[in-house]
Amino acid sequence: MSYSMSDLLQLMVSEGAADLHIRVNTAPVIRLHGVLHRVDGPGLKPEDTEELMRSITSEDHVQSVRERGGADFGFAFGDMARFRVSVFKEKGNFGMVLRQIPSKLLTLEQIGIPLSVRELLYKPRGLVLVTGPTGSGKTTTLASMINIINEERDDAHIITIEDPIEYYHKHKKAVVTQREIHVDVPNFAEGLRRALRQDPDIIMVGEMRDLETMDAAITAAETGHLVFGTLHTTGASKTIDRIVNAFPTNQQEQIRIQLSTVLQAVISQLLLPRADKPGRVAAFEIMINTPSISALIRDNKTFRINSDIQTGAKYGMVTLDSFLMEKYTAGLISREEVITKSQDPTTIMLKLQEHDLATAVKGGAGKKS
Repeated sequence: MSYSMSDLLQLMVSEGAADLHIRVNTAPVIRLHGVLHRVDGPGLKPEDTEELMRSITSEDHVQSVRERGGADFGFAFGDMARFRVSVFKEKGNFGMVLRQIPSKLLTLEQIGIPLSVRELLYKPRGLVLVTGPTGSGKTTTLASMINIINEERDDAHIITIEDPIEYYHKHKKAVVTQREIHVDVPNFAEGLRRALRQDPDIIMVGEMRDLETMDAAITAAETGHLVFGTLHTTGASKTIDRIVNAFPTNQQEQIRIQLSTVLQAVISQLLLPRADKPGRVAAFEIMINTPSISALIRDNKTFRINSDIQTGAKYGMVTLDSFLMEKYTAGLISREEVITKSQDPTTIMLKLQEHDLATAVKGGAGKKS
């Protein structure tokens, strides 16, 4: 075989690639700035993918793949990088995807997140949700928030429940307990329930993917803890609806009442390719739970939340569409990205036309003078 896992991982680190795909019948593929690139060389045979997989996978994980069709775990490549690994069977053969976890924790400024979010890190209790599609940087944002709390708060015991652990946090001013699913605790819901007996101040749930976990997270937030969690949703109203709809109909009104009081904020994010240079830039929607939004959640009027976000700048709120326009006018993202990612394409088209007209007028005035 012409590939070694060490060489492929070294390539990822040196290029700054986000993902590595290992499949039968194709050369290894890396994802760089959102685009897939094949490594020069022949396609992998079934025995090649198995050999690459076994070079970094324990026998327990191989057994898990054979019995359940997949295994996920964290993997350290010396001191150079950490990877989140997903091993699976595809058409009877082994396949793998490795995601590189950035070793350096970013500041909120480097991520580009509005500074109003920093205030959330000092709330005594409540639920803060970071949402977005897979690969949108939710884990990085959460890790940065946890790092700020760790550096600045000497009153905080932070418990993280992750699948797998991606960023390792050292004890700084705070004390940090990091628990991994299938290694330290069987699932998120059990991790949350146990966390309540471990004197936590901050709890971070890697993924709120089922009713049991959502219920446990809301309970933890209600009982005086600051809980951070993620969902694969886009936008505040869809996030709230997703949580409420996960519960049986006869419990939904109660969950709306609970959410209206415990929810502190919903931060939705996307990662978009940059237009000015290689790389990607984050775009955000920030919803802060004001008394007005709390009433909309309680009264099942989440469809009206977006108009509150539009008028909530004084509370630190920002709509995704205004964020996209800001990045576009700064030359950071393309017009197409604004249109395809916007929540209200009709209004955004009008704003783009206004911007283009103003730019043209300005350009004409500049020539005359």
